[in-house]
Amino acid sequence: MNIYSKSKAANVLNRCSWCGSDPIYQAYHDYEWGKPIFDDQKLFALLCLESMQAGLSWITILKRKEALYRAFDGFNPLILAAYDESKINALKDDATIIRHAGKIYAMVGNAKAYLKISKQQSFSEYVWGIVKKHQGQAPLDRMPKCESEIPTQTKASIALSKQLKKDGFKFVGPTICYAFMQACGMVNDHVQSCNFR
Repeated sequence: MNIYSKSKAANVLNRCSWCGSDPIYQAYHDYEWGKPIFDDQKLFALLCLESMQAGLSWITILKRKEALYRAFDGFNPLILAAYDESKINALKDDATIIRHAGKIYAMVGNAKAYLKISKQQSFSEYVWGIVKKHQGQAPLDRMPKCESEIPTQTKASIALSKQLKKDGFKFVGPTICYAFMQACGMVNDHVQSCNFR
């Protein structure tokens, strides 16, 4: 069963309006979005999913999340970095995932970049450190009154994007990086009326 199939009290609690009435979206909002993540591989997997989202809606990714984890070997960077053309071609033919050749190649390249960084420091220290340096603190509780107050990118997401690209990552623009920051709890953008702040 999809982990997003149900959310407790789905029609009773106040939520950020972006998750609408879709139970998959609501469960993601309630139990994952904005919760701080410090595990290296979980952060890498989340960044991969955010990169896959580029040009698409997040609900598209959520509905394919289990298939993406299966197809990309749990986003294990050691396995991903070793993908050959045969594996990549098989992924291009997999109708259950996002079959964008550029994004598939990017996942392989991003895994290689991750492994290079991990020789120097943990990926968690790397990404959280960049954000803290440019955001002043992380996690940061922004306390927006409404969603129109929530930015699509910030000084910190621009800096994170710039560093990730410098270190070999692709599909990590400032907007993708800000969505990643929101998702992994570097910034809390739940609106003030949300019961899940």
